[in-house]
Amino acid sequence: MEPSQFNLVYNVLSFSLATMMATTIFCWMRVGSCAQQYRSALIITGLVTFIAAYHYLRIFNSWTEAYVWNSAGTLDVTGVPFNDAYRYMDWLLTVPLLLIEIILVMKLDPAETTSKAVTLGTSAALMIILGYPGETILDTDKLSGRWFWWMLAMLPFLYIVYTLLVGLSAATASETDPEISSLIKKAQVATVISWCTYPVVYILPMLGITGSTSVVCIQVGYSIADIISKCGVGLLVYTITMAKTEALSKGGERQSLLS
Repeated sequence: MEPSQFNLVYNVLSFSLATMMATTIFCWMRVGSCAQQYRSALIITGLVTFIAAYHYLRIFNSWTEAYVWNSAGTLDVTGVPFNDAYRYMDWLLTVPLLLIEIILVMKLDPAETTSKAVTLGTSAALMIILGYPGETILDTDKLSGRWFWWMLAMLPFLYIVYTLLVGLSAATASETDPEISSLIKKAQVATVISWCTYPVVYILPMLGITGSTSVVCIQVGYSIADIISKCGVGLLVYTITMAKTEALSKGGERQSLLS
């Protein structure tokens, strides 16, 4: 591990941790400002980044424990293995919640909201569970196994992408306010775009990127995708809750004037 590589991952993990913490505080402090029916979505948004912040702290600590600076100004391994399983534990909890927070701000009846939350949440958990065994395969002689698990994980991934962009398009279009409809569409597209980063990063070792370079690319790639999908989409969900709250407020004012 080159010092520049170590420092790059160190700084990216530190930045990711700070971003997750800041987003959590902001979202939770704004819960009281949104309408009652949208508070659950905003609470879940903060919960996603809170869980992520905890796991990024563990990843950061594990990274610093795996290497030590020597007197020559270079790095030696400490013998304590870097535990990247924290990232998958984070995804197992947060990825289903990411989808649920979007569903909760959409114009769906209670039964459909529950149905979509269950099917998408289950698909997301299955995607993470199927992807993890392949993530542990880094031996160049065994990368066919990594491809196998990648392809299995892509099945629920493609279902989720289809549901977000096509299956829920009618609900998105049913929004009476075009601005709100546009915001929901942005949240769906941003989720899909950021999620497409994960399978690309996953296959880097299969493309000939190995050793410390592979480790660095994976950590940086996953961290950037996490910031976009959790903080970026979370702030879009916040914007949607505020827009819907304002619309309800205006509707109440008009009703008051009419009466």
